[in-house]
Amino acid sequence: MKQRPIGVFDSGIGGLTVAQAIINVLPNERIIYFGDTAHLPYGDKSTAAIQSYAVKICDLLIRQHCKVILIACNSASAAAYELVKEYVGSKAKVLNVIDPIVQHIGQTYPAKTIGLIGTKQTVNSNVYRKKVDELDLDIYLKSVATPLLAAMIEEGFFNDSISESVINAYLSDPELQQVEALILGCTHYPLIKKQIEKYYQGKVDVLDASQIVAAHVKLFLEEQGLLAEKQQGDHKFYVSDFTRSFEESTRIFFKRQVHLEHYPLWE
Repeated sequence: MKQRPIGVFDSGIGGLTVAQAIINVLPNERIIYFGDTAHLPYGDKSTAAIQSYAVKICDLLIRQHCKVILIACNSASAAAYELVKEYVGSKAKVLNVIDPIVQHIGQTYPAKTIGLIGTKQTVNSNVYRKKVDELDLDIYLKSVATPLLAAMIEEGFFNDSISESVINAYLSDPELQQVEALILGCTHYPLIKKQIEKYYQGKVDVLDASQIVAAHVKLFLEEQGLLAEKQQGDHKFYVSDFTRSFEESTRIFFKRQVHLEHYPLWE
């Protein structure tokens, strides 16, 4: 069981920021990654559609004998986590990217005002607000949907003047003023973290979910006695729709060349 891989899936390449962070803290683990590029972005899809995609992807990851399946997408974590957990049952442990961030917020920012940016699906689901309220720590969460950001990043627009204009337009929203920290509520957003920090000029803590989630995965594997004891074979990467821009972006995201295998979801 320990030597089985970790399954990670996202609507596109955003989850690679999480996969990279996991490999950095857990070099012995092998990753099976699935980017559902045929259906990105998930942020503007219905809950039912996201659940349908998630179940199909989990079928593949179960067949690959994954010991853990991490939903490395905020929209899918909001829409499909409970369903996926039930569907997968005892075949694998299921984790999401929202709970570790909420836990971190509770430990670090009690009685503070926190901002959140994410997709429409993530923000409209109110999942962060509900979970933060359940902490009962007097934390005030202010959320703004930023639907252009994930698509912009998927197209390779980051660290340039176009992305800077879009980021500044969203962050100047009155709802996001007077916050002490900002949750990057989409796994694509670590790629524009530097631009977001530049906007805030060091006055707001910008929270990179990928680092927080990777630390959570490590702790979870330790607690469950599931840490791989020695390095296994190479990581595998699947996409539901192959594009050259995705291949190029994958290299930028993952900081290394990877071989992508085409796996259509609806065969």
